[in-house]
Amino acid sequence: MKYYFEDAKKPYTGSELVSHWIYKNTGILGDAIIAFAGSCNVDVSRMVDLEDVRNEDYIYSEQMLHFIIEIFGIPLEEGVLIQRLFTSILQDRINAECGELKVKRIGDDLFYRDTKKLSVSICTVSPTSILIHTGLNIIPDGAPVEAAGLKTDLGLTNIQTLATSCMRLLAEEWADTKRSTYKVRAVV
Repeated sequence: MKYYFEDAKKPYTGSELVSHWIYKNTGILGDAIIAFAGSCNVDVSRMVDLEDVRNEDYIYSEQMLHFIIEIFGIPLEEGVLIQRLFTSILQDRINAECGELKVKRIGDDLFYRDTKKLSVSICTVSPTSILIHTGLNIIPDGAPVEAAGLKTDLGLTNIQTLATSCMRLLAEEWADTKRSTYKVRAVV
């Protein structure tokens, strides 16, 4: 799995959650995770979470750290497990940066002080791959729920370093998982 941090700020609208978006926008082909910072504004027409659609919810944040993951050749259920693994990696790294346990994981979401939502995340499937978007509020102004921000609430300002370390850890887990499947023999 390759990883890349895009320096340019760009908004996330939900239209990025399609097959080969990473390849088309970065030239990285294959299993990959990329990160970039920018606003987030996803209306109901771009939602893939059917509960959010039924509730006519929307996602908005003035500034988020966005991660997009694309992995080929696995089913949706494995994709959701990878999504949750990545959420755990984010939780561990953020708490390590803060020097205390400030962030709690519930499923694929992160919360600050148990009530303020720090993240949004979704995993879906395309005809060729699974796709994951995870966004962490940097500045949560305008969010439709009580929200926390990496900068505003947690005091974290080196967003690129945080993003790169989390992507590297996921890539290492992915490589080690693959290695573990290669080294065992079948039992009959």
